[in-house]
Amino acid sequence: MSQVTVYTTQHCPYCLNAKSLLSRKGVSATEIDVEASPQRLAEMMQRAQRRTVPQIFIGDMHVGGFDDLVSLDRKGELDALIQA
Repeated sequence: MSQVTVYTTQHCPYCLNAKSLLSRKGVSATEIDVEASPQRLAEMMQRAQRRTVPQIFIGDMHVGGFDDLVSLDRKGELDALIQA
C-alpha cells in the first residue's frame, strides 16, 4: 500500500472529509498539521505549489485537495493509486 500524506489544519471541514474518505478505503494516512508548524506549511507549499488545505499526496504524487480526491474515487482511479 502506498504512503499517503495529508496536510491539514484543525478546523478544516474538507480535511476531515478527506481523512474520512481515506479511512473508509482502509488507508492510515500521515497527517501533518500546518497550523502548528510554519516549517510544515512551507514544506506543503513547496511540494504542492498550493496554499490551501488539505493537500494530499499518495507516495510522491500530488493528488490535490479534497475535490480532487473525490474525483479520483468517482472515476475508480483512487483504489489503484492507493494499492500501488
